[in-house]
Amino acid sequence: MTGRRGVALLAAFVSVTATVGLAVVAPAAAAPGCKVDYAVPSQWQGGFTANVAVTNVGDRVDGWRLTWTWPSGQKVTQAWNATVTSSGAEATAVNVGYNAVIEPNAKVSFGINGSWSGANTAPTSFALNGVTCTGGGTDPTTTTTTTTTTTTTSNNPVPGDAMAQVAAMQPGWNLGNSLDATGADETSWGNPRITEALLDNVKAQGFKSIRIPVTWGQHQGGAPGYQIEAAYLDRVKEVVGWALADGFQVMINIHHDSWQWISAMPSDRTGVLARYNAIWTQLATAFRDSPAKLVFESVNEPQFTGSSGDAQNAQLLHELNASFRTIVRNSGGNNASRLLVLPTLHTSSEQARLDELAASISGFGDRNLAATVHYYGYWPFSVNVAGGFRFDATAQKDLTDSFDRVFSTFVSRGIPVILGEYGLLGFDRHTGTIEQGEKLKFFELFGYYARTKKITTMLWDNGQHLGRTSFQWSDPELIAQIKSSWTTRSGTASGDQVFSARSSAVTAKTITLHPNGTTFTALRQGSTDLVRGTDYTVSGDQLTLTAAAMTRLSGSRNYGTNAVLTAHFSAGVPWRINLITHDTPVLSAATGTTSAFSIPTNFRGDVLATMEARYADGSNAGPHNWTSFKEFDRTFAPNYTTGATTLTPEFFAEVNDNARVTLTFHYWSGATATYHVTKSGSTVTGSL
Repeated sequence: MTGRRGVALLAAFVSVTATVGLAVVAPAAAAPGCKVDYAVPSQWQGGFTANVAVTNVGDRVDGWRLTWTWPSGQKVTQAWNATVTSSGAEATAVNVGYNAVIEPNAKVSFGINGSWSGANTAPTSFALNGVTCTGGGTDPTTTTTTTTTTTTTSNNPVPGDAMAQVAAMQPGWNLGNSLDATGADETSWGNPRITEALLDNVKAQGFKSIRIPVTWGQHQGGAPGYQIEAAYLDRVKEVVGWALADGFQVMINIHHDSWQWISAMPSDRTGVLARYNAIWTQLATAFRDSPAKLVFESVNEPQFTGSSGDAQNAQLLHELNASFRTIVRNSGGNNASRLLVLPTLHTSSEQARLDELAASISGFGDRNLAATVHYYGYWPFSVNVAGGFRFDATAQKDLTDSFDRVFSTFVSRGIPVILGEYGLLGFDRHTGTIEQGEKLKFFELFGYYARTKKITTMLWDNGQHLGRTSFQWSDPELIAQIKSSWTTRSGTASGDQVFSARSSAVTAKTITLHPNGTTFTALRQGSTDLVRGTDYTVSGDQLTLTAAAMTRLSGSRNYGTNAVLTAHFSAGVPWRINLITHDTPVLSAATGTTSAFSIPTNFRGDVLATMEARYADGSNAGPHNWTSFKEFDRTFAPNYTTGATTLTPEFFAEVNDNARVTLTFHYWSGATATYHVTKSGSTVTGSL
């Protein structure tokens, strides 16, 4: 970005709300009848994000083209949920396949990132398919278009207004597994060196804040000075500088040191505290004159080994947080009023942990403090173990209860909360550990509920989501759901797979819709609408595909996905539905070793959900022997390309020698298959 370091950072956080009314005369021809709401939820020096919502108040629109003129010469740099092009000051947004149709009284939304210089005045008029949007449907000749723009003109915090600053940090992103890596340098965990281009692309995705985890221990000298390597500190300062120049709110911390050496505080309180204080003394000095958009987090996921229990844990964490706050506040410069972020023990949202931190914050009497917790979901669902392969009522309640506690303990009392990391723990291996539809339902509810509780969220990304050099999302469907949840809700359903057995006659199939406050509007295959009443029916929340439609869409009924449909709602992203032809999978006998054993599997179109393991007496076999359901991908994994189901060395490590284990594989169609394995030393025999 040219001249980025020469741009002066504004000193205050300014909110401007402008309402612009324009009376227009529409053409005499019949108008679609539309209303456009244009909002700018965030703006920074030279850039902005805008959300555009088009409501159809006339007849059905099949294929839309929205045009407008930029009053101040703005430029579109990126768009989602529409294809947006510009020619001079003229801008055009065209539907993408899944949102081409706008039913009467329905709405479509899209978003843009743009650039500006001098001013960022809102457009005063929009036209849908060539006809000016006036907000009316029957007589468009004298009605008024109202465009409301909420613009944050600087995104800079006002010292002392912690709630406003944390709100301005939403949404956030983590630069994980780079500067926090515990090896020799930032590439030691497999990610490339951080570049300005990476941060530019993260900014272009709509993120407002970036958390830069940093592990210091391997770059720190010994007692008594505990000096940080100058080259490493300079590198951290360089990356922080890039992020600040991009307009981010930036949060840095002490990261994996928490378990590497800070955890020894119960047995070495003096030594740990001296080393910890030395880091923050050096960081406070190094960043003393940085703008208020730089935020300090005392320590990541604090934990203590060998403590006497909760009371000592709470006291030790309080000492760290108190020492951190004192060092920073007494270091001068902008640190006197800088936003400081304090974690709960383990960054847990359990009530006892929240109460401990609330007591510390209350005692500090410092209005520039925020609390932080992390959330990776209900553990059985988050890693797919113990039968937790669905985002069911238990998993949903875990989420809502957690956010309710955080809100009641902190936010409702004027203490802002940053959810410093979120995701699913299964993502540590790959994002396929959790079935796609169940995963999307988790993130849809997560984003919505965090927003209603005024909690700022920061996506944990260690390279598994946004490519560090390709700048492409590994799961576009996932990031679309996450982005949508920042501003609205999306409709979902009981599942994203509809199975039809090839060995049986084709029948009608029903799934349950979860509108989540939206309204179902259409069912499509690509850009083609299916016919309501002929291809499908909707009764309450029950969507039924007719036998005739299932027959047509299934074609020759090859195993696997034969058709992909999308259910569309009045807001949010569409819900994908795969029509799958299957039969019960067929497994075959095999021999192998504990380090390499696979069951030949003809999946016949089906998809593996989970696996149970039991001994002959009915007791549970394998790891996590408190449950018969084993952990997906950790102990077993399907390979649909090679036609095999692998059992891992980790599974066999906790299986009794010469004991026959009965495996029950559960598939998403509802089918099950039984298999037997016996381990004898390092040899494994598998049979039906």
